[in-house]
Amino acid sequence: MRNKQKGFSLIELLIVVAIILIIAAIAIPNLLRARISANEASAVASLRTMNTACISYDTSYGAFPPAQADMGPITGGGTTPTSTEADLLDSVLAVTAATAVGKSGYVIIYAAVGGAPAASYTINADPVLQNSTGVRHFFTDQSAVLRANPSAPALVGDSPL
Repeated sequence: MRNKQKGFSLIELLIVVAIILIIAAIAIPNLLRARISANEASAVASLRTMNTACISYDTSYGAFPPAQADMGPITGGGTTPTSTEADLLDSVLAVTAATAVGKSGYVIIYAAVGGAPAASYTINADPVLQNSTGVRHFFTDQSAVLRANPSAPALVGDSPL
């Protein structure tokens, strides 16, 4: 009498592994595209938040902020916002250009234009790794119009969103 072994044959296991690899090959590119789309949406939301903060700063202090860090949280132990700690942005968005590490795969840089006091401003959001953390570059200024460029840092002449 022959003893039947219980379990799966090698062919059956190879078929299951092949099916799993096919499903992974389909799912992974979609996951990466979804992550890029989420990073871009986060960058656009950050630019809108910074536009609002700049307009609030201008209303409170009569000019646009001279630096991105001036819109940041109060850190000196005081409780009243000042022109250098306006408490309009969180500490992630209110970084200086030298310490910008990025948010959701984008580096967001604010630049005051027109000397002191600043008459206008520009904000750029550029992907940390092109085609990996984001595909498009974004730009906005005091007009609050968001603009995008798929291949180079966006400027005022690029198409609006």
